[in-house]
Amino acid sequence: MTTAATTAPERRRRRLSGSNFALGAIGLFSIGALLEILPRIGVMDRRFFPPSSEILTMLLRQLGEPGFWTAVGQTMRGWAIGLTIAMVAGVLAGVVIGSIPVLREFTASTIEFLRPIPSVALIPLVVLLYGTKIQSALILIVYAAFWQILVQVLYGVADVDPVVRDTARSYRFSRWTQFKQVVWPTALPYVVTGFRLAAAVALILEVTAELVIGVPGLGRNLGIAQSSGAVTLTYALVVAIGIIGIIINLFARYIERRVLRWHPSVRRDVAA
Repeated sequence: MTTAATTAPERRRRRLSGSNFALGAIGLFSIGALLEILPRIGVMDRRFFPPSSEILTMLLRQLGEPGFWTAVGQTMRGWAIGLTIAMVAGVLAGVVIGSIPVLREFTASTIEFLRPIPSVALIPLVVLLYGTKIQSALILIVYAAFWQILVQVLYGVADVDPVVRDTARSYRFSRWTQFKQVVWPTALPYVVTGFRLAAAVALILEVTAELVIGVPGLGRNLGIAQSSGAVTLTYALVVAIGIIGIIINLFARYIERRVLRWHPSVRRDVAA
């Protein structure tokens, strides 16, 4: 009886998950079919909106070009380096600031003032300093992603149960032991959430730097295709960047499931 009671909800969740995947696939196919039909019947101008089959053909052709993969590698390198720097800086700063109430109050106004400033406002400065080098993209990525991580870590540290913290102090745990046994397990789900948010933001800023500044990567190729009037190639590169975004999101979710496999929400997700 117990086995039946526990497996029936799991089967229902699996069916629901499979149903959601099927609906998503149908929706994607429907959009592709619509974008194929409308330009061919004249509703959309084929000069600016080529059929989806032509875009897919161009994308497949790009997959056979070494230059395309070089650009993908440049984009992913900038994304990975910038995200890593932002993660390390955000976690360290968040733990230190969040663990010291006076420091948190002292920096609260500064954080709220700097956080809403868009990274693109720094483009004139980074162009002046580094031109089209990768450092320009890294500054934009780190600035934008840092706040996503910092704020989440601050929330995580603040969420530590005061009773648990006081108990650890009463047992004279060292600061490192308090951090490892009390603060970090509570803050970790927030850190992973910050990672997911920052991963998407980092890709956006990397492509923006490539497109606007001319840092080598897919974004620069996209800007060149657009300015030269290669409409089909432009859409193909947009689709390629979108696919990379989906892969990054799946990667972030995989990291979340691995790191938080002990957390109730992730365990329910895995069971589904």
